[in-house]
Order: sequence, then C-alpha cells, then structure tokens
Amino acid sequence: MFELDWPLALLLLPLPWLIARFKPTAAQTQVRLRMPGYQQQSASSQNLERPKRSVNLIEALIWLCLVVALSGPSWLDDPITLPNEGRDIMLAVDLSGSMTEQDMAYQGKYVDRLSVVKAVLSDFIVERQGDRLGLILFGDTAFLQTPLTRDLQTVSQMLLEAQIGLVGRATAIGDAIGLSVKRFNQKEQSSRILILLTDGQNTAGNLSPEEALILAREEGIKIYTVGVGSDGRGGFSLFGMGGMTGSSIDENTLKHIASETGGAYFRAKDVKGLQQIYAELDKLEPVADENQTFRPRQSLFYLPLLIALALWSLTLLTHAIRQLRAKPL
Repeated sequence: MFELDWPLALLLLPLPWLIARFKPTAAQTQVRLRMPGYQQQSASSQNLERPKRSVNLIEALIWLCLVVALSGPSWLDDPITLPNEGRDIMLAVDLSGSMTEQDMAYQGKYVDRLSVVKAVLSDFIVERQGDRLGLILFGDTAFLQTPLTRDLQTVSQMLLEAQIGLVGRATAIGDAIGLSVKRFNQKEQSSRILILLTDGQNTAGNLSPEEALILAREEGIKIYTVGVGSDGRGGFSLFGMGGMTGSSIDENTLKHIASETGGAYFRAKDVKGLQQIYAELDKLEPVADENQTFRPRQSLFYLPLLIALALWSLTLLTHAIRQLRAKPL
C-alpha cells in the first residue's frame, strides 16, 4: 500500500504556474519561475535556438518530484499481528563486594558469584520471549538499569556490563524491592514478578526489607528470592584474608519475603541451584493483553528527490555544453 505522510503538500504543485499567471506588472509577464541555479541567458546568447517547450517540461518534472518528495511517500507492507502476552519480570541483582567471592563451581573451576549469576541469567533472559524484563542493580542503594522492555538483548547486555562497586559495596535489599514496586506501579495490568538475587543480608538503604515487603504485598508483586553462594570454603575473596568464611545469606528474611508474596526461595550453591527458577516461572500463567499490530514501513522520499537532482544536473550540463559550442573558436 502506497501512502503519503503529508498529502497536503501536493497543493503546492500549481504554485509556479499561479505565480507566473498573476504578475503585478505587464513587464513581468514574460518572466517564468525558475528553479535555483537557472538564470536568463545573456544577450550574447539570445540568438541561440533553445527548445523552450522541453525545458519547461523538465522544470515541471523537477518541481513535481520535489513536491512529491516533500509529501513523504512511503510503502506499507501487509499488517503483522504480534501476540501481546507475557509476564512482567524485574531482575534485582546484588553488586555488593561479597559477590567477588570465588566459591561457585562453574565449568570445572571456582569462579566469583557475579560471574555465575551473569552466565545463568543471560540464558534465562533469552528464554523469556514474550515477557517484559527489567533490571535493577543494588549495593549501597538501588537504581534502575533497564526499565521493563521486550528488548531482551539490551537487558542481557546491561547485565553483562554490571560491575562490582558500581553502586557501592553494601547490600540494600529493601531499596531494591521498593524500587521494583515503584516501577511496577506504572503498569496497570501485569503478572508482576521480582527475582531478587543476593548473597548477603540487608546492611544499607532507606527501606528495611520488612517495609518493602509490605509495599510489594499491597501491589500484588510476587517475589522469588535467590540466595547465591556456597556454604564451604572453596576459593578466595578479594575482600577477605586467607580465603572465604562461608555464606552470610540472611535466609530467614529471604524465605519470609518469598512466602509472604506467594513466591519461592531458592538456594543457589551452584549453577544447577540457580537454574531451578526456570521451571517454576514457566508454570506461571502469562497475562494476555490486546494484540499489537504494526505494518512495516519503508520511506520512499529519496526516490523522487534523486530523480529531481538527476534532471536538474542534466539540464545544467546541457546548458553548459550549449554555451561552450556558442563561443567562437
């Protein structure tokens, strides 16, 4: 389907002829509207035989192409309907200093907790086709890295770029929950899910976990909490001396938050433990919304613009050749 973005621009088509017709003085009746770059020939070249009718036609074609380009022509393909259903899932990832502890077994070696979270969550994000995902990073405080979006590639990239210490080295669990509540409030209808991944206990922030829990429960947000970290000593810590001292996860608080909101608590001592949340989330019913329909659009304004430029260049070149031939040898 062919469409014009500004069809009223076509009203400019008769403008050159209207200007030529209504002249204030009789002396100007012979002066025609010219495109930029055209000038009346000098007296020395007036004796040249000039095909005025063809030039007038070319000028009319140039003006027609310019007006059509101004009207914004575009081609619309057949409409495509996208099913608009899914869950709204906010990921809250702990970036406190203890996430550097290398006690997580991954691919035959011990790596730091954040690296495992990134690896597993990246796969999780890819599997969430149809869902809207957002990303919250928290340390001393919480901030929104990515709002709820269907652009899963951007969410995954923002997660991979997250670094320890970006928001401090403490753990503001309450602020992370509170911020997710605020962002979910902007959606009228959704299956609201918060996945909170942390390896510690609340040590910072303006909201306590209990205060944030009340807000989340009032808004119907289901929270899945994930405690990340091994119980034993398996590696070393960049912030400790002589190795790790084990996990400091406040499991009681995380279990309480999950149970009070209808979610579940997972203990991720290794990659398999972190992947358990996949099957649980797949059981949730997506919330259906109105289908979204869009038509791929291809702008075509450049085609008449190129034609006008080609005609203009051809006319100028022809005029220049005639002037060269008219010069005496």
